[in-house]
Amino acid sequence: MLIKIHPDNPDLRRVRQIVECLKQGGIVIYPTDTIYGFACDITKFKVIEKIAQLKGRNLKNERFSIICYDLSSLSDYTRPISNSIYRIMKKALPGPYTFILEANNNVPKIFHNKRNSIGIRVPENNIARTLVEELGNPIVSTSVRQDDDIEEYLTDPELIYERFGNLVDIVIDGGYGDYTPSTVIDCTGDEPVVIREGKGETNFLL
Repeated sequence: MLIKIHPDNPDLRRVRQIVECLKQGGIVIYPTDTIYGFACDITKFKVIEKIAQLKGRNLKNERFSIICYDLSSLSDYTRPISNSIYRIMKKALPGPYTFILEANNNVPKIFHNKRNSIGIRVPENNIARTLVEELGNPIVSTSVRQDDDIEEYLTDPELIYERFGNLVDIVIDGGYGDYTPSTVIDCTGDEPVVIREGKGETNFLL
């Protein structure tokens, strides 16, 4: 199903329709402030593995992030962070950044890697954030990008639907997406380290 939602003023009736799908273990493709992504409810562990299969990836090798409405739920999924890291995140978010933080025991074991860390995102996208707000908990996300993708199949929701519509429950058309991924900042060490240059500038780290 392809559902069109206005990117600036999301229709709550349509958003709630998508939320019900997520609650029932559905897979949704949704817009962010970077590349369109696959999403599922963080409490539906088995669905996470299905998303990895859709991308043809091993679950342990796929990069999933937790999408939050804001920083208020940070402590639910991560170990305590320093005031300096919190200030950096508050300055950058909402925005096109993924912050790698130490995961706590609330993060599903299916995510756990050798470093026991997790990516946290708060996208600057009203559809994504409204979806999380209405769901009442974060969603799990990974981009629709695959190794052989061309730009149109990452940015045009109709082409995304043409490609994945029969493999997922809902594709949200929130307008054209971006081709550039988020900037990834690792905050698990003593100092934040940029491990991927993406859409977000990093001047605020200086």
